[in-house]
Amino acid sequence: MENEELDNIVTLNDEDGNEVKFEFLDLVELDEEEYVVLLPVSEDGEEDEGEVVILKVEDSDGDSDEESYVGITDEEILNKVFEIFKEKYKDEFDFVDED
Repeated sequence: MENEELDNIVTLNDEDGNEVKFEFLDLVELDEEEYVVLLPVSEDGEEDEGEVVILKVEDSDGDSDEESYVGITDEEILNKVFEIFKEKYKDEFDFVDED
């Protein structure tokens, strides 16, 4: 059972080159672009009870099958992607609005 959970774990490097683990939650399409929704995982392997991270998926240059994830600065896009995610998973997660 534990291995199934590890299949959803993605390790990314932050701007300082440190490895950060995330649980892959979903891939959301918006305006012909793809965005990943990730949940940070703490050092002990537990999910953080915090905010999700939304990154844009970009194909890398060349023949490689690798994708790269890019931060999004446009609040409107972030909000649209998050709204799609919330609607899709409204029965599985308890979302808390911080308004």
